[in-house]
Amino acid sequence: MNPLKETSSKFIKIRCPKCKNEQIMFGKASTAVNCLVCVKPLAEPTGGKAKVKARVLEVLE
Repeated sequence: MNPLKETSSKFIKIRCPKCKNEQIMFGKASTAVNCLVCVKPLAEPTGGKAKVKARVLEVLE
């Protein structure tokens, strides 16, 4: 296996639609992701990529 192989998993910066808080989450989150300020659910796990319910601002490399 090539150690330099790029993975398909990324971190993403999202913005809460309720309080506008920005936070970073893992794109393949295995647990529910809630806003750290207002506790609104922002993403739910699906077994692969998480279903994001917030605005994606940036995909981090």
